[in-house]
Amino acid sequence: MNTITRTALLSVSLAALGATGAMAQEDKTVIAVSIPAATHGWTGGVVYHAEQAEQEIEAAFPDIDIVLKTSPSATAQVSALEDLTASQDIAALVILPFTSEELTGPVEQVKAGGTFITVVDRGLTDPAIQDLYVAGNNIAVGANTAEYLAEQLGGEGEIVVLRGIPTVIDDERIQGFTEVIDGTNIKILDIQYANWNQDEAFTLMQDYLAKYPHIDAVWANDDDMLLGVLEAIEQSGRTEIRYALGGNGMKDVIEMVMANDPVTPVSTPYPPSMIKTAIYMTAAQFHGQAPVRGTVLLDAPLITPENAEQFYFPDSPF
Repeated sequence: MNTITRTALLSVSLAALGATGAMAQEDKTVIAVSIPAATHGWTGGVVYHAEQAEQEIEAAFPDIDIVLKTSPSATAQVSALEDLTASQDIAALVILPFTSEELTGPVEQVKAGGTFITVVDRGLTDPAIQDLYVAGNNIAVGANTAEYLAEQLGGEGEIVVLRGIPTVIDDERIQGFTEVIDGTNIKILDIQYANWNQDEAFTLMQDYLAKYPHIDAVWANDDDMLLGVLEAIEQSGRTEIRYALGGNGMKDVIEMVMANDPVTPVSTPYPPSMIKTAIYMTAAQFHGQAPVRGTVLLDAPLITPENAEQFYFPDSPF
C-alpha cells in the first residue's frame, strides 16, 4: 500500500504517457469516466478536475477518447454504465461510485468483458474487481481528527457525529475515528447520516441541539456538512460547543483554519483532484511501458494554521 503525493503521481503518469505519445494507433482507446454529478461541493470539484483531465489528455494524445458521464444518483449511474457498455468498446472504466453496494454488481459486469477497472474514492464492496484504486486515506482522516479532539478535550467529554452516505469510505472514516475515541473517556452521544449535504446536516444538527443539552464537540465527517453544522450552532446561540470539525479541505474551511478560528482550528485534506490523478494513471496503463495497478492512498495530515497555505487553492471550485 503506497502513500504518494498527487504531484508525484501525475508526474509519473505524464512521463509514462509521454514515452509513447508519438505512437498513434489506428483506433482510439476509449476510457469511460463515470462520476457523481455535482450534488455538493466536493463532487463539484470532482467534475471540474475530471473535465480538465479529459481536455488535457485528448489534446495531448489524439488516440485516446475520454467519455465522461455524470450521474445524480446510484440508479442513474447504473443506467449510465449500461449505456456506455452498449454503445462503446471500452478499454477502461474510471469510476467514482455513487454508493458502494449498488455499483459493485454493475462494475463487475463491465469487468467481465475484459475492461480495465479503476475505482476512485468510494470503494466497491468487492475490491477484487478493481485493477487500480486511488483514494484518500479515510481511516487516517477519522483517526487524525479523533486524536486532535481527544487531546484538546483532555480525553473526556460528550460529542456528536455526522456520517456521510453508506459507502466504504464513510465506514473507514467512522472506523478510524471511533477506534481512537473508544480508547478515551469521550462519549459519542449520537451518530447519524446527513449524506454529505449541507442542508441535511443543518437539520440533523438542529435535532442534536434540541436533544442534548450539553455538547462539547462535533465531528461532521465532511466540510459540506460542517457548514450546515456551524449555521445550526450559530442560530441556536449555544456557546458550550468548543469544536466543530469536518474534513476534505474545502477552501472556505481552510480560510477558517488560516484565520485561527477557535471552533474550527484544523481540517484534513481529501482533494477532489484525485479523479484527475486516477484518469492520468489509467491512460498511462495503455501508453506506458509498465502496467499501472494496485492501491494508491493519498496522505491525510492535519491541516493547521502553520501549514494551511499548502492546502489552499483559491481558484478551486472546492
